[in-house]
Amino acid sequence: MNEQPLSGVTVVDFSTLLPGPLATLMLAEAGATVIKVERPGGEDMRFFPPRSGNIGTLFAMLNRGKRCVELDLKAPEARQQVFDLVDTADIVVEQFRPGVMARLGLGADDLCARNPRLIHCSITGFGQCGPRAIDAGHDVNYMALTGLLALSCGPPESPVLPPAQLADIGGGSFPAVINILLALLQRDRTGRGSRLDIAMCDAMFTFALFAQAQLTALGRAPTNGADLLTGASPRYRLYPAADGHLIAVGALEEKFWQALCDAVELPEAQRDDKTDPDACAKAMAARIATRTAAEWAPILARADCCATPVATLEDAFRDPHFQERGLFDFTVQAGETPIPATVVPIDRAFRGSAGTADPS
Repeated sequence: MNEQPLSGVTVVDFSTLLPGPLATLMLAEAGATVIKVERPGGEDMRFFPPRSGNIGTLFAMLNRGKRCVELDLKAPEARQQVFDLVDTADIVVEQFRPGVMARLGLGADDLCARNPRLIHCSITGFGQCGPRAIDAGHDVNYMALTGLLALSCGPPESPVLPPAQLADIGGGSFPAVINILLALLQRDRTGRGSRLDIAMCDAMFTFALFAQAQLTALGRAPTNGADLLTGASPRYRLYPAADGHLIAVGALEEKFWQALCDAVELPEAQRDDKTDPDACAKAMAARIATRTAAEWAPILARADCCATPVATLEDAFRDPHFQERGLFDFTVQAGETPIPATVVPIDRAFRGSAGTADPS
């Protein structure tokens, strides 16, 4: 096997739950040695259901290939034990509220003074500065406070939560990895490390870029469900088929819209989605409701019109396309049985050989 991009790079990981562990998982998959520091008895995620054997399934998936050690950071001897780990490390990732590590004598100032080449990455909800810096929060709070959730959260009588942890992953894990890699490049040129302040809230504004453009141009942001990509257009919606399964329509461009209309046999007089979008959407919904999702699937595929049935996760894992791309070839040992590893956006050429790796 060729040497991986991060071979020889050592990461000391103090993070828990999702954002930091996923970030360091991606670094580990690219060849870094990741030492995960847990409190005595192990972090809470080890015991979260569902479980595979005697370990939390999500913990196993997020900590594939890492070396786990237990330290009581409040113990008198812990400070030197951490120094021993960090003095020769390249990267530290921590996820405590601002000031917590500093009060233990293990803050960025303490660690970087000893190791000037250290890249110190803090992941928090609101960042290291600002009026909200020490506030508690979770994914839904970060989306709510940045205006992102207000763009598409369903009607007041039945509000809908997003199906993914956008802030944890898109605002925490991914920016952490991007900035750590940038810091490694900079260190190669300058010899100096960096202090990275990753706030999960910050990237939520990036996710709202279409709405930001409207706010900038028109002086007002789209209201709930009233933007091109949140339900205002018949061309970008979810339509129920005859069996109740949904068809995801993303036929934004005119050529795709006309191909979709042809495929579902929508009359020419009902295709004008600009004069009366609601009437057009109702007409499209009526046509799609005439067949089951399974009946529509081959018709829409032949039409090549950006319309697809909504797959279940079980179906997606069995999809020949994703199988052929090798997304599920990597496994992690959890209990006595290997389970699928987390799918990470690291090119297969950088991940090394597929197979099973333990969180140890």
